[in-house]
Amino acid sequence: MLPSPTPSRSSSDFAFPADPAKAADEQPIFWAPEALPSVVPLTRAHGEHASDCLRIDLDRLRDADVRQSRDGWYVILRLRGIEHRIWLPDRPHPGLHYAALLPLDQGFDIRAHAASRLWRALSGRAAGPEFRKLPRQSRQRIVSALRAFDARQDVATYRMIAEVLFGIERVAHRAWKTHDLRNRTIRLTRAGFKFTHGGYLDLLRYPLRRR
Repeated sequence: MLPSPTPSRSSSDFAFPADPAKAADEQPIFWAPEALPSVVPLTRAHGEHASDCLRIDLDRLRDADVRQSRDGWYVILRLRGIEHRIWLPDRPHPGLHYAALLPLDQGFDIRAHAASRLWRALSGRAAGPEFRKLPRQSRQRIVSALRAFDARQDVATYRMIAEVLFGIERVAHRAWKTHDLRNRTIRLTRAGFKFTHGGYLDLLRYPLRRR
């Protein structure tokens, strides 16, 4: 059995602290491989075929986001408009050749696909499509769930939330206590609570689920 690419951590250690005053697209967000399987763990290649493995060009890292942590180095590398994430146990040095460390765990498919895209991009080829995108309908439901939860935190009633999410017209024509949108709004609010209390990690591992 292959060892874990990085030391065991709690969910609170899965990301570097972000600036709450900035949006996620205004700052680099670094994730550990355990949380985001598309982070490719790299290790220095050894053996007679080591020179056949890819070499990290430090010149490429000048335009990358790099962060050192107690367990290694995290890199967000952008090539041809596509973002690639890697983790290295030691500071990358020029001339070294690297191999991808792919544990046979639940996230193997995602990690192997990300490693293939990284290899293709570093080889000057088209990286290819993402593994699987979260469906548009699912993304819309997540947005609605977070909006519902935020409104509930501001002491809005379920009816008020439903009127904003679905329109006043759809809510007004029937008694609220027996309205199908009432139960739907409650479910969305509960889903929003789950997302804000650790459930967001499932989105990083889509289509996988945490055990």
